[in-house]
Amino acid sequence: MITRRIAAASFFALLAAPAALAHHGWSWTTGGNIELTGVIRSAALGNPHGVLEVDVDGEVWTVEVGQPWRNARAGLTDGDFAEGVELTAEGEPAAASSERLLKAERLTIAGTLYELYPERS
Repeated sequence: MITRRIAAASFFALLAAPAALAHHGWSWTTGGNIELTGVIRSAALGNPHGVLEVDVDGEVWTVEVGQPWRNARAGLTDGDFAEGVELTAEGEPAAASSERLLKAERLTIAGTLYELYPERS
């Protein structure tokens, strides 16, 4: 009985893994970079990555920033992501053009550049 439960749980975990890996990797992006400048409307920080809602000329974009350790390594604090802060985000947009979603590689806030993924420069 326990063996069947373990086998069933393993099966369903394997089915879910590709979707999770696809989203948290880079395969869902275009592969090319764009730059957005806007004002933070809200921030949800934490694992697996932080998510900002950013008003870019009246259009709301979702900007994925790094995990807490990645943001800290870049020199960012949670306070840097406060509502009303203007930032420029450079990174890869979602391949689905209908989505307003950007995975940020670097951010500029108040003239300071923060490299979230320095290996992708």
